[in-house]
Amino acid sequence: MMATPAPDSVRDPYDDALRREILRSELQRMRALAIVMAVLLATALLAANLLPDLNQRMFRGGISGWLPLAGIGPFLLYELAAMTFLRWRLARDKDFPRPARFVNALIETSLPGVIITVLALHMDPQLVFGFWPPLLYFIFILLSTLRLDFWLSLWTGAVAAVQQMALALWLLPITPWGNIPDETLVYHSSRSVMLLLAGVIAGVVARSLRRQFDHSVVAAAARDRVTNLFGQHVSPAVVDRLLSASSEPPSEMRTVCVLFLDIRGFTAMTRTRAAGETVALLNDFFAEMIEVVDRNNGIINKFLGDGFLALFGAPLADPSAARNALAAARGMLDVVDAWNIDRPRQALRVGIGIHIGEAVTGIVGSPRRKEYTAIGDTVNLAARLEQLTKETGARLLVSNSVYVDVEAAIEADSAIDLGPMAIRGYDDKVRVWKLA
Repeated sequence: MMATPAPDSVRDPYDDALRREILRSELQRMRALAIVMAVLLATALLAANLLPDLNQRMFRGGISGWLPLAGIGPFLLYELAAMTFLRWRLARDKDFPRPARFVNALIETSLPGVIITVLALHMDPQLVFGFWPPLLYFIFILLSTLRLDFWLSLWTGAVAAVQQMALALWLLPITPWGNIPDETLVYHSSRSVMLLLAGVIAGVVARSLRRQFDHSVVAAAARDRVTNLFGQHVSPAVVDRLLSASSEPPSEMRTVCVLFLDIRGFTAMTRTRAAGETVALLNDFFAEMIEVVDRNNGIINKFLGDGFLALFGAPLADPSAARNALAAARGMLDVVDAWNIDRPRQALRVGIGIHIGEAVTGIVGSPRRKEYTAIGDTVNLAARLEQLTKETGARLLVSNSVYVDVEAAIEADSAIDLGPMAIRGYDDKVRVWKLA
């Protein structure tokens, strides 16, 4: 049973999304039913008014041209009114009350019964039950699956079964046992049993659809949660691994490798370029950088104007974090070199700093906006190394901690020991390596 939506401060996003999807499915069902009624009404009006010979042969003395409008019209108007009401509720993010759904199903499913009763006044009732009106019950039962509620589908089947049996007992000379099969109780009760069974089957299908909706909404909500925490620039592989964890990353102290990249002189470049050109340039450049980070099992944690912060080894543990970060940095420099060859008028220079160490990682923010972040000296030192590339003229600087971790993967002549260097904000000097 779906409750009235809770205030925004306490509303469960999953329940809220599922409730809206169910309302949309209900609206789809009503729309389909209204179309069926409209087509049925138009066909009946055309036959009654434009085919007089058929009208006379089918019905005793024929039927009036307005009779289909009187029989089907009120149900069509009711369905249109119900659709309008549901749209109004949906626009205000409110439920369609559950008791009203059962009443609505009762009214809608009574249409075949009304048609059977009216036609029985103009033709042999036995023929009416062999005609198309009783088959309408199956259409209502079939469409009830879009309610995504087992009990509503079962209710629709039960209403159809009871109405069909009651009309047969009222309009036909039914006997418990007789020589004419279509006038026996067993004959018509078996038809009602089939309608009830159809309602049960429709209910099972509706329950299955509901479960699929549940799973889809849960998966979408989980992916939205990951996207909100880590941004849209997370590789699908990382998203899948985070989803498989089924819980938010804990707040903890862990070893992470932090990479900072900054575009040199970009602020000055923006003075000579239009805003649209500047943003397009950044988007194109960052798109290639993201690909490099993704390939090396990292995530871009933050974009910082004309630069970004990438993490390796968080939120997912990675014993090769330093090697992956170095591989990503070299891949970025290769991309920059290729970029400058292809776009000489938009040539870029970058500085990259990498450090590995302990950092506090976790989710920070408010209930409305959260993000995953890393905090501590490890992050600060990586940022300082990136800034130090301006003074040293290097494109890539790494701390001694990174060098020790990846020394085996570095060619002897590709690393230059700059020795202990003074770093702003640190009392002790830090040994820094310049990598070609």
